[in-house]
Amino acid sequence: MPSLSNLSPEQLADLRSTLRDEYAALKARGLKLDMTRGKPASDQLDLAAEMLALPGNRDTTAEDGTDARNYGNLQGLPETRALFAPVLGAPPDQIVVANNSSLALMHDVLVYALLKGVPGGERPWSKQEPITILCPVPGYDRHFALCEGFGIRMIPVPMTGEGPDMAVVEEAVADPSVKGIWCVPQYSNPSGETYSDETVRRLAAMTTAAPDFRILWDNAYVVHHLADARPALLNILETCAGAGHADRPIVFASTSKVTLAGAGLALLAASPANVKWYLAQSGRRSIGPDKLNQLRHVRFLRDAAGIDAHMERHRALIAPKFAAVEEAFAARLDGWDVARWSRPLGGYFITLDVTDGTAAQVVRLAGEAGIALTPAGATHPYGQDPHDRTLRIAPTFPSLDAVRKAAEAVALCTLLAAAEAR
Repeated sequence: MPSLSNLSPEQLADLRSTLRDEYAALKARGLKLDMTRGKPASDQLDLAAEMLALPGNRDTTAEDGTDARNYGNLQGLPETRALFAPVLGAPPDQIVVANNSSLALMHDVLVYALLKGVPGGERPWSKQEPITILCPVPGYDRHFALCEGFGIRMIPVPMTGEGPDMAVVEEAVADPSVKGIWCVPQYSNPSGETYSDETVRRLAAMTTAAPDFRILWDNAYVVHHLADARPALLNILETCAGAGHADRPIVFASTSKVTLAGAGLALLAASPANVKWYLAQSGRRSIGPDKLNQLRHVRFLRDAAGIDAHMERHRALIAPKFAAVEEAFAARLDGWDVARWSRPLGGYFITLDVTDGTAAQVVRLAGEAGIALTPAGATHPYGQDPHDRTLRIAPTFPSLDAVRKAAEAVALCTLLAAAEAR
């Protein structure tokens, strides 16, 4: 198969005509498929159905004697913190267990930093405006929305396959107005890469970063494996502590895609100083989290082996969907030199890089054919992809058959948009 760039004008015209006919037939099928968000499917949520009967009648007492029905325990129950200590890479006393949303924890950390400052800083961030946070791209649109909502300037940093381009990061942090960097270090959203040891060490070792600089380490997919091969991620808390910057990272995670998306647990891990700081601020807005839900998770997941076994059941459901996308893209796009896509070992997304200048057109074509995609530009700050290239594909929520149909349709739209652009 020749690449698109090698076709003669006559061959290109013939291809366009064929693709337009195929696209018209696609539209006539009246599909209604949604590939916009990385949500667990109903059969994944069913895996945690047993939780709805837990912790059980009168099973409301924690290991330390706490009545989980009552106020208190702002940091979370000891047994819940111990359960997730291996996941977060932190001792239980450096972990906070909150309610269902890790995004809410990130929001609050930003608010507290803006209004009160963080350990090591002389003033609140809001007293140092304008301030900046570095944003690896492609990245997570909700991180960008938080910054934009608070008026925090964002600087995009290219991803390299091993994490953010550290030469760019190291140059940027020499400016004291740069106060942080967003990171999704394991199976990044949406590129799927895991940060290399060198990247983690360089993030930890930076000597020119401001004292109140924070690594916002959103380890959302730490247990979400899709393959037997599982890249190891260096422990950011230990690495930063060893480099003399123990207060630099704040780690976030949740069980939203482990148990029940709307009724999970949000998790934070950090240095003792950061944990003390966070609890001092959050204690003004809450008298304690939902500890019955914490007990429910302990009773259901039990231990690290229980978490691993549960995530293997998730993998059995969603890995075939990722394989279906790969198969559809390869069948239609291999050889044309119009797109490339990630083949993640874990996480919830596939990155599809289409021909420059055509991402918005691919989304439009797909939408008119009944396939809803995340908007072009969502992977970049302010929704502005300077190359109009990168799309995030979310295959977990639809059925396997729907994923296959959607991927085939997206591949057609990608090739059509590229052919029309020539």
